[in-house]
Amino acid sequence: MNKIDYDRALYYTQRSEWDNLLILMVRTKDHFLSKRIEQFLHAYNFERDYTVIETKLYNLLRYIDHANETVEPDANGLPMYSLS
Repeated sequence: MNKIDYDRALYYTQRSEWDNLLILMVRTKDHFLSKRIEQFLHAYNFERDYTVIETKLYNLLRYIDHANETVEPDANGLPMYSLS
């Protein structure tokens, strides 16, 4: 699993960048993340009941939180990415 995918999913969700979230859905190797993104985007685009959209969003965010907790740190001790 790649922690960067979860960070990107969270970033795109918070910024409402649905196009980038869709691209991430296709490119990620985590099938559960892909499915959660798909369910949320489908509800966001086609559902009229806001509670369903909210539920799908919370499911996606809960999975991202869970996955971030369970991802093992890099064996080399090097950060996965650097801001500098």
